[in-house]
Amino acid sequence: MRVIETIGPCSFRPIGTILLTSPHAPPLFAAAAYVMAEIRYSSPSVGDLSSFSATTPRPVKIIQLQHPTTSTTSTPASSSSSFFGRWRGKMKRMTWEEWIELFLPCYRWIRTYKWREYLQPDLMSGITVGVMLVPQSMSYAKLAGLHPIYGLYSGFVPIFVYAVFGSSRQLAIGPVALTSLLVSNVLGSIVDSSEPLYTELAILLALMVGVFECIMGLLRLGWLIRFISHSVISGFTTASAIVIALSQAKYFLGYEIERSSKIIPLAKSIILGADKFLWQPFVMGSIILAIILAMKHLGKSRKSLRFLRASGPLTAVVLGTTFAKVYHPSSISLVGEIPQGLPRFSVPKEFGHVQSLIPTTVLITGVAILESVGIAKALAAKNGYELDSNQELFGLGVANIVGSFFSVYPTTGSFSRSAVNHESGAKTGLSGVVMGIIMGCALQFLTPLFEYIPQCALAAIVISAVIGLVDYDEATFLWRVDKRDFLLWTITCTVTLLLGIEIGVLVGVGVSLAFVIHESANPHIAILGRLPGTTVYRNIQQYPEAYTYNGIVIVRIDAPIYFANISYIKDRLREYEIESDGSTRRGPEVTRVHFVIIEMAPTTYIDSSAVQAFKDLHQEYKSRNIQIAISNPNRDVLLTLTRSGVVDLIGREWYFVRVHDAVQVCLQHVQRLNESPGTQSSLLENKSSIFQRVLRQRQEEVSLSQLESGNREIDTSHLEPLLSKKA
Repeated sequence: MRVIETIGPCSFRPIGTILLTSPHAPPLFAAAAYVMAEIRYSSPSVGDLSSFSATTPRPVKIIQLQHPTTSTTSTPASSSSSFFGRWRGKMKRMTWEEWIELFLPCYRWIRTYKWREYLQPDLMSGITVGVMLVPQSMSYAKLAGLHPIYGLYSGFVPIFVYAVFGSSRQLAIGPVALTSLLVSNVLGSIVDSSEPLYTELAILLALMVGVFECIMGLLRLGWLIRFISHSVISGFTTASAIVIALSQAKYFLGYEIERSSKIIPLAKSIILGADKFLWQPFVMGSIILAIILAMKHLGKSRKSLRFLRASGPLTAVVLGTTFAKVYHPSSISLVGEIPQGLPRFSVPKEFGHVQSLIPTTVLITGVAILESVGIAKALAAKNGYELDSNQELFGLGVANIVGSFFSVYPTTGSFSRSAVNHESGAKTGLSGVVMGIIMGCALQFLTPLFEYIPQCALAAIVISAVIGLVDYDEATFLWRVDKRDFLLWTITCTVTLLLGIEIGVLVGVGVSLAFVIHESANPHIAILGRLPGTTVYRNIQQYPEAYTYNGIVIVRIDAPIYFANISYIKDRLREYEIESDGSTRRGPEVTRVHFVIIEMAPTTYIDSSAVQAFKDLHQEYKSRNIQIAISNPNRDVLLTLTRSGVVDLIGREWYFVRVHDAVQVCLQHVQRLNESPGTQSSLLENKSSIFQRVLRQRQEEVSLSQLESGNREIDTSHLEPLLSKKA
């Protein structure tokens, strides 16, 4: 018979062999052999037989947690120095081509350009989007309260600059509806759109937006916009689309309406001016709008007709211009004279208004990050190349800065034009260069024809573009999936409609952050139970078949622990100590909780306030004879607990790699506390039962190791840790 002894909590070694020379050996000798085996299993030293009980629990098999030492404990200073060391090392390893790509992202596609494969689709997509851009740019300039020529300028210079400094190969930048509305809203409250100062402020705003985008890109601060949820953006764009459509109603109705970003003044002015209604522009605008929407629908639904989607705005302009040129209708207002030629270099002026334009600058930059960078990353993923969002933001900023010296108002990436560019097969930034060439040709040769474009045709182009921004499908989806996000969408949309764009965005962001703070301050905490036949512990609310153990509470904190949520966590732990969770319970019958096991695998961070709270909680539990056990803390959390002395305060032996390890140790202690001293049986009976238990325990250990290694085909009915069959 092999005799073993324990070396620590989870390893064993043989210490010798006892030979039974005869099957008829004296019972006393056999009993002595049994006794020796049991004593060596339970303790490295031989003790008095009378001190042994037949119910001595077997040693538990656990994985040792590696506690950090002084050598592995890093300081913030060393972490920052290692960060800069890695950064310097990365800079030294960069080749000259990588340096060129860093400052000129266009070099990435230029050096790998496949002329036979890429040239034709780039030319076709550039021509398609360029034809779409010419009428759209004039329409969006009118929406911004500017002369149409500034829309053409904004669709010309920034495209070439972005083709050099932008990292996206399919993004089509230029004037967009949402940015145009923001420009109109803020500048209209400062000066009348008919005054030259209005145009100067729009150009200055482009410079400020470009500088702000470059700063955020260089400092890699694009992550700040992540705090604005998709529900806020969807609600904001839906409300903005409704306001934009109503603001274009004056070109359909034939009379002026109040310039406002609020729906009530717009609706009121439309109703009050109903006696000035003209049917001619309304009929013409409605027909052109129907044609554009029909062409867009056919282009989306049939791949063979997808060219119709891009040619819709051009068709509207051609039809409207032809009608106006032939019939000269006096009741339909026209665009009027447009200067011919390319934009000239000029320095932005009116820097005295910089302070009043800062809020709008921040808002337009936010829209640029959310819309442009989001579209660019999605297109990059579809086309199989990587895109740095901060470098993309820097490219947009440079395009606006350079453009401001050529009479450009703020530009950004367009969702609709970028989608058409991608669907048309654009492979590289050359398609953007082709767009710019088409825009330059329009400025140089076609502006005399633009004089006869009906204003209702441009309004129809704007309305057709913003109809897609009214995201009712998103609202329906949010109602089904998450009522809280639907509430956020509703609040943002309603406030934007009633109180204006700036207030709507601020309220939406504020409510969104309030939800984030509430979730962070009230994290999810789950009571864990053991899934039958496994060593896996899961939330008993999600897995009702999971069972818990008497005298032990196992909780999992699914969030970082810091000053804002530590009070909530402490309150919940006290509740779990008192209230019953209603799950199936097993184990020794005890009247109260003796152990609280905290699973910290989801906890990524713990601050000084939480450390102090852990110390207070330990003292509070200690006064009630309750022991805390910590399971699976990550390295950073364990370092913080070690530096603060919490590890030594609770006890290093109460830190475990797995929840199951902690449960085994705690169950052993609970069983000892629950057992009452029994009368000793005869020596021979004790020795016989001891030998049987040794053999049974070895079999259980082998079976348990098989179970924990993933073998689910073994019989697990007897593998409840440290529990007798009665339990």
